[in-house]
Amino acid sequence: MLDLSKKAKAVFLDRDGVINEERGYVHTPDQLVLIPGVVDAIRRLRSSGFKVVVVTNQSGVARGFFSIAAVDLLHRHLQSILSAEGEQVDEIYYCPHHREGTVTEYAVNCGCRKPMPGLLLRAANELCLDLSASYLIGDKLSDIQAGRRAGVKKTFLVRTGHPLSAEAISYADYVAHDAYEAVSVILEGKSWS
Repeated sequence: MLDLSKKAKAVFLDRDGVINEERGYVHTPDQLVLIPGVVDAIRRLRSSGFKVVVVTNQSGVARGFFSIAAVDLLHRHLQSILSAEGEQVDEIYYCPHHREGTVTEYAVNCGCRKPMPGLLLRAANELCLDLSASYLIGDKLSDIQAGRRAGVKKTFLVRTGHPLSAEAISYADYVAHDAYEAVSVILEGKSWS
């Protein structure tokens, strides 16, 4: 039997709209603008023993807007910005697929594109995470659905990205202004609403 006490707890963060400003297909370092408070939120999580894992759909690859190399460069840039603040995320997982893409190699249905839970399940396997003790913070219904399907403890919807749909609001466990507020709820045990 698997000993869950040896597994780490994590907070999964969507990227665009949660960590950085949602600007539509962000893919170059100059487009990456962090949302105020996100570095402090990551710092608080890591100092409290959480792994911090980014899970992001990047369909711009499948649509031919940018390459895998561009995504990797952007993620290295994100880590360097965080590093300059004395922080980091433990890992970044992304899905380059979209069934309506124009790049044949990536124009597929897959299990990693949110709302499917593949990115979270892969992270749990590779980083030895206890999903039932973990949380997800996102800005869209598909983020919340992926978290639920993966079996995370609670899901948080933030107002810093896409406009929130009524369905997303009703499906999330908690609606927060931003990632910093969501982290405060996680760490301080505020009541769920």
